[in-house]
Amino acid sequence: MTSGMTIGTTQLMSVAKVTISIDKTLVEKVDRLVAANVFPNRSQAIQEAVSEKLGRIDRGRLAKECAKLDKDYERKLADEGLAFEADEWPEF
Repeated sequence: MTSGMTIGTTQLMSVAKVTISIDKTLVEKVDRLVAANVFPNRSQAIQEAVSEKLGRIDRGRLAKECAKLDKDYERKLADEGLAFEADEWPEF
């Protein structure tokens, strides 16, 4: 692994070089985006696409878990917590 920098920020990140096979049509689309200066290079375009997809998967999992919750029970818990903590809140 090598260290790299994200575009537009100073946040350092750890970077791993990988070799992947991608459908030629997708590579052509990525290349058009790079040529249009949407992304600085192929690596950045693919990295952002993978990151976005993984984020959607994570949000989908969270949504599925949240759907399992009993809304009335969770609301009661929240109300109890707020009532208990309200006395500790600072005056404005």
